[in-house]
Amino acid sequence: MKTQHIIIFDGVCNLCNGAVNFIIKRDHKDVFAFTPMQSETARALMTEYQLENIGFDSFILIKDGKYLLRSDAALEITKDLSGLWFLCRVFKVLPTGVRDYFYRVLAHNRYRIFGKKETCMLPTPELKSKFLK
Repeated sequence: MKTQHIIIFDGVCNLCNGAVNFIIKRDHKDVFAFTPMQSETARALMTEYQLENIGFDSFILIKDGKYLLRSDAALEITKDLSGLWFLCRVFKVLPTGVRDYFYRVLAHNRYRIFGKKETCMLPTPELKSKFLK
């Protein structure tokens, strides 16, 4: 797998798991790999990028040796998805602070609205290669 883009997500969050499944279905170029924030791999990457205190409410994209957080990460991901999802990048005209305000409100309430799992999701055998150990 020639993965160059790593997505770090909250592995027990139903919304986050839904986002991962959404991305997988639209990742026809097979450029994304995933790791739950609760994993050793994610912790090592977060240490490497000095993101240890970022919190579980952040969505992190590591691409081309740089990291993006929250709405910047989500909008950057849409560039590599099949279909017209790249059009979501129109929201880049909004200041990051405005976009991230709404991101944080949703992230703060995600467990209450969408629920959470007791443990991180386990990928199916056919998706296992998309997840970092």
